[in-house]
Amino acid sequence: MKTNEIIEKYDQFVMHTYAPVVALAKGSGSKVFDADGKMQYLDFTSGISVHNVGHCHPKVVEAIQQQAATLSHCSNLFFNEQQALLAERLSRLSLNGKCFFCNSGAEANEAMVKLARLWGHEQGKYEVITFYNSFHGRTLAMLSATAQEKVQKGFDPLPVGFAYAEFNNLESVKEAINEKTVAVMLEAVQAEGGIHPADPAFMEGLRALCDEKGILLLCDEVQCGLGRTGKLWGWQHYGIRPDAFTVAKSIADGIPMGALIASPNLSNVFQPGNHASTFGGNPLAAAAALAVLDVIEQEGLVQNAEKMGKLFKEGLTLFVEKYEQVLEVRGVGLLTGLVVEGRAKDVVDACRDMGFLCCVAGEHVVRFLPPLNINEKILEEALEYIGDALDCLFGDGND
Repeated sequence: MKTNEIIEKYDQFVMHTYAPVVALAKGSGSKVFDADGKMQYLDFTSGISVHNVGHCHPKVVEAIQQQAATLSHCSNLFFNEQQALLAERLSRLSLNGKCFFCNSGAEANEAMVKLARLWGHEQGKYEVITFYNSFHGRTLAMLSATAQEKVQKGFDPLPVGFAYAEFNNLESVKEAINEKTVAVMLEAVQAEGGIHPADPAFMEGLRALCDEKGILLLCDEVQCGLGRTGKLWGWQHYGIRPDAFTVAKSIADGIPMGALIASPNLSNVFQPGNHASTFGGNPLAAAAALAVLDVIEQEGLVQNAEKMGKLFKEGLTLFVEKYEQVLEVRGVGLLTGLVVEGRAKDVVDACRDMGFLCCVAGEHVVRFLPPLNINEKILEEALEYIGDALDCLFGDGND
């Protein structure tokens, strides 16, 4: 099908929850190609932080093909080897506890909140503190957890059980804690909220505060996990350990999967009948995730994300110096934002017209999420695209 045919079918049969502008047909590494065979794009969206190992990595493709031809699904009424191996791998790479598998980040975050509520139930604790400008998913409960009015509007009444505090403001958290508080949940880097990293003192203070008050510290690693920030997990930047955290998006390189990973003190809170997921941890998704972890380790992608992230920020900083409309570069590793005075969407559109894909993180932030296996040559190519787009929008001829 050509692009115009695909668009026609979308208009007729697909609910308009997104506003897509390009029909993509295939991808390889950091490049994607349109359905008409006319355009090649350098992709710095990675499916919104999904393809951390790049599009169609051969080792991941091989693992998916082999498992699809062996056993793709068997439900959690039965054991499957791939899920057991993946749970062991994730546990040993993080908290040395146990895992619950599901299908998405929102679902994983729902599971984490349920786990916290069940843990605190006998004490009468159920309220979770989250943060303004956070993003935890699109289910009704996660809309309530996401302290952004623009995503909550029109869905009242929202589920109760969430209180909001200011990110990087420990006093605000202290004021929000009461006898009903069971946990604090946050992202190490607020991605959808505008690429805001947590301050080290804030994270250290949160861990100490949660210990003092006897409440849980929960981390949402859906976008910043699996090496994206230059550490395997975003919380590792701060020398602290959460009581539980979630991961999704990049864990299975495009095969839908989410996971909740709990520390030993929470690992046996869920018992049969407390929670479930039909597709969670099925052999196909688990095989893909194991292959992703292999690639990340064998190719040193965590270290590469740290190195390339520093170089990328240095390159983007030159645009701050050159254009008064480009205000700031922020982020960690290869989770990077460029803050502009006008609409970030205008920069995204200009980049796309030139053959470079990026996305927004709020009204004024251009978000870059390249595969973690990019090299300096690809970075230079990306910076050229971005520079050309900014020149078209903010150059001398556009004053």
